[in-house]
Amino acid sequence: MGWLVGSATFVIIWWLVVFTVLPFGVRPSQEGDPGKAAGAPAHPHLALKFAVTTGIAIVIWLVANWAVNAGLINFRGS
Repeated sequence: MGWLVGSATFVIIWWLVVFTVLPFGVRPSQEGDPGKAAGAPAHPHLALKFAVTTGIAIVIWLVANWAVNAGLINFRGS
């Protein structure tokens, strides 16, 4: 797997994981918070979620990269 394909694969995996991790630990803000929508989270903890997302994406990417390089997954058709 070349660096361009590997980078693109990592970005795709990262975005899939971030949308999976975002809902964890979300609690709506208290009623009456001015300037916030009623369903907006009180404390989204985005930095922690991005760090967890990056760690999970690295592990998934390493497994995918190993599987491609080991020949377990073949996208070439033969």
